[in-house]
Amino acid sequence: MNKPAHAARSAYPHFLPIATRWMDNDVYGHVNNVVYYSYFDTVVNEYLIRAGVLDFEHGETIGLVVETQCNYFAPLVFPERIDAGLRVVRLGTSSVRYEVGLFKEGDAEPAAQGHFVHVYVDRVTRRPVTLPAGLRAALEPLSVAAQAD
Repeated sequence: MNKPAHAARSAYPHFLPIATRWMDNDVYGHVNNVVYYSYFDTVVNEYLIRAGVLDFEHGETIGLVVETQCNYFAPLVFPERIDAGLRVVRLGTSSVRYEVGLFKEGDAEPAAQGHFVHVYVDRVTRRPVTLPAGLRAALEPLSVAAQAD
């Protein structure tokens, strides 16, 4: 199996510092693989909430995860601080591909990287909708061509 290429810190236009927690570690002494997905979810939703385009309680449009993937390059452990980098590599009609890099604080190379694909749907009918203009405008500054370093 070929090791996947990774994107350097400079490939991500937005960062969120995240402190690992004691409960994130597993019996092998490093952050459990499932926790990485919670970090992905945290950086995406933090950005959307701060940009004012995610009202998770009352918004008419919600994003549903339809695909996820993660590659692991180096372990993360408690009590490290990590920087979660966020970029958008595809803005579709009703979907967005978010890519996330998880970096040990100060490192140039990611400990892990992966993606989420969200399809935006009507909250009630769960049918896909066109990305709202405000959401598209909030995501455009994060939009980059996918590049491997």
